[in-house]
Amino acid sequence: MRVVIKIVVNGIGVYVAALVAKPLIEFVGSGPALVWAIVWVALVFGLANTFALPIIRSVREAVRWPTVALITFCLNVLLLWFISKASEHLHLQGFWLALIGGAIATTVSLALHAALPESKRHGSPAEEMLSR
Repeated sequence: MRVVIKIVVNGIGVYVAALVAKPLIEFVGSGPALVWAIVWVALVFGLANTFALPIIRSVREAVRWPTVALITFCLNVLLLWFISKASEHLHLQGFWLALIGGAIATTVSLALHAALPESKRHGSPAEEMLSR
């Protein structure tokens, strides 16, 4: 269930990034096609964050929360850029826009994770960052 929550939260984060940076970052499609595009991108983000961040957390004593936030940001930027190059579901007008979108998606995702009840966010990167 936690993976599903992470996928939904990441989907919201990327969608908000696309809304804020529109037309520089935008999903392609409308209606059901738009929903499927958001779900696909959220699935990639959610799975990448689910499997990459536990590795980062395993060395959490060596890194502080800014480092975790920076790594999460870098991962989100690379994912945005890669998805825009590898699919028809998301378009970016350059790598710099992936930086803007990554910053927005990371901020929204961390804020939403922090807003979740503690039982739902146990072990999440947001909890790690906010508890320090």
